Amino acid sequence: MAMLEINDIHTYYGNIHALKGISLTVEEGEIVTLIGANGAGKTTTLRTISGLLTPREGSISYLGNDITGVPAHDLVYQRMAMVPEGRGVFAKLTVQENLEMGAYSRNDKEGIARDFERVFELFPRLKERRKQVAGTLSGGEQQMLATGRAMMTSPRLLMLDEPSMGLAPVLVDAVFDAIVEINKEGTTILLVEQNALMALSIANRGYVLQTGQIVLHDDAAALKQNEMVQKAYLGMD
Repeated sequence: MAMLEINDIHTYYGNIHALKGISLTVEEGEIVTLIGANGAGKTTTLRTISGLLTPREGSISYLGNDITGVPAHDLVYQRMAMVPEGRGVFAKLTVQENLEMGAYSRNDKEGIARDFERVFELFPRLKERRKQVAGTLSGGEQQMLATGRAMMTSPRLLMLDEPSMGLAPVLVDAVFDAIVEINKEGTTILLVEQNALMALSIANRGYVLQTGQIVLHDDAAALKQNEMVQKAYLGMD
């Protein structure tokens, strides 16, 4: 049984048919990536899975349970977390307070304390800036904070939407190193990323989206060698 199974999802924005029969699976322990151009439906897919959008057709199963249409705040209690595009930190709260907000659904004090240390090990910059107001952090630091805040929910499934967007190359490497480490520690990852080469370099499998439909699915290594993927997403002639 897959940890996450999406079956023939159709999602609309008003009359706009954004997802046209998306089906995909994520097995426990995997890193799975969704790649595609702007407007392909990657963010819409994550928003539908996480309960921010409700599909008109199709079903979503998580840990064997049907979660189609379950609101996002309820899925947090089922240990599903998403780091949204654009980070979305609480700008007027400190780093420490942002991380505490991530743990609002929990009451295991010892576990919360362990996860604080885990986040600070993954992102030492956050420990240095724990009393700093989040709105004054750099873009890369805010991405680290948004990821750390999601980790404070103790997720079994972590979804990340464009974590490298707008970051300097050295910070992109740091964020992707952290994603790999988070996965090694047992968290399953579903990654939306426009930097297809980086995404496929750390993923087990990948799906290629075009105009709301999956046009290709394969092991990440095979996708890197695929001629269409190389031309369209990896900048190779």
